[in-house]
Amino acid sequence: MHKRVMDTGPADTTTDASAEDLMAAVEQLVRHVRRSATAGGLSTAASSALGRLGREGPQRLTELARAESATQPNMTQLVTRMERAGLVRRAADRTDGRGVLVEVTELGLEVFRERRAERTEALGQLVEELSEPEQRAVRLALPALARAIQDRQERS
Repeated sequence: MHKRVMDTGPADTTTDASAEDLMAAVEQLVRHVRRSATAGGLSTAASSALGRLGREGPQRLTELARAESATQPNMTQLVTRMERAGLVRRAADRTDGRGVLVEVTELGLEVFRERRAERTEALGQLVEELSEPEQRAVRLALPALARAIQDRQERS
């Protein structure tokens, strides 16, 4: 059985979690949500690259490799496998005739959306298992962390 992070009684207090405790919780959450996405039978790397292309649009292979913290040869192999599966295609870069962009296909977008829906469902089920105060805390904290990440990226 797991312990409640936040108690609901008026005299109860919340427990403070260390940064290490929070990191462990985030890692466990990410693993759980990632495992829940099975559409397309993608590897973690393929799922991540497809998600990036689905959210951000076409990218050069070198940009995609850098954003995904992969080597260019590894990203080339991954894109080739995804291309064979019909999830992405390579297209000429209209701004630079020598360049090639990797873009998601309709099938790739469908898989991306299915995987996101599966992850959303998994997260929703977890949140529903929490007490009402814990649910409110999660619904406040996660968007706040996302904003902090966005702000940090914009400053970089």
